[in-house]
Amino acid sequence: MTSFTPAELGRRIGAGLLSFPVTHFRADDLSFDESAYRANIERLGAFEVGGLFAAGGTGEFFSLTAAETEEVVTAAVQAAPEGTPILAPSGYGTRTAIEYAQAAERAGADGILLFPPYLTEAGQAGLAQHVEAVCASTSLGVIVYGRANARYSADTLARVADSCPNLIGYKDGIGDIDAMTRIHTRLGERLTYVGGLPTAETYALPYLELGVTTYSSAIFNFLPEFSLEFYGAVRERRRDTVAKLLGDFVLPYTEIRNRQHGYAVSIVKAGMTATGHSAGPVRPPLTDLTESELAELTALIKGVSAPTA
Repeated sequence: MTSFTPAELGRRIGAGLLSFPVTHFRADDLSFDESAYRANIERLGAFEVGGLFAAGGTGEFFSLTAAETEEVVTAAVQAAPEGTPILAPSGYGTRTAIEYAQAAERAGADGILLFPPYLTEAGQAGLAQHVEAVCASTSLGVIVYGRANARYSADTLARVADSCPNLIGYKDGIGDIDAMTRIHTRLGERLTYVGGLPTAETYALPYLELGVTTYSSAIFNFLPEFSLEFYGAVRERRRDTVAKLLGDFVLPYTEIRNRQHGYAVSIVKAGMTATGHSAGPVRPPLTDLTESELAELTALIKGVSAPTA
């Protein structure tokens, strides 16, 4: 059972760095490697984080079965240090999303990240009904993920926030500054705002000015100290430090990431390998970095931090 009320969870995640741990797969059959996953959750949870998102986008939610997702979330809840919030995924069609939300609650998760509906586009009324149905199905705090075919307007989020007390946050994976400005102006402190664009460090400083106080860092998986240093510099608006860290690592990292669709996840698992914390390969339809790209990434990592054992 969660130790956070939805309101408490909203405040907690808005005050610290967030991350999406990778999901560990065995190299021979791509099955879930639970023991390695648990050890990694313990490692990451030892740092000061606002929350960890089990089986999220970087955790390859899209490649997991419903049973596997519940298994991953349960393992994260049990392995995380006391006081570290664990948020679970929900998504696809509304009835399926409700099943995921209820499974997350059974597993003891502290909150839910609601991914976009599968495949089809929908109008604002339909998106509102989708979020309302999921929120009504659980007592956990819910963060909606604006991305792809789920583009929530300020009016829609205000409607859902009024009808769903356990709606606690909005994660932006779209990058529409006008829309984000309208959302924050309309809802103010009613929601916690999370930066969710790929390699969110790139956008962290300008998004802070829009009221987005936190973001999800995939880099944290393999360079936690660097990620926390970057987050601290953003929150303190130390622009020169942010610019240096962007130039030293983040922007060159994104150049590798941009070479192939799906590399936003694959490069994180490659970073785990490069730092001695291998999480195995990605599952299809994603593909792993090539050997030369892994070597390039490894050299880049060594330039900012020695690998940890």
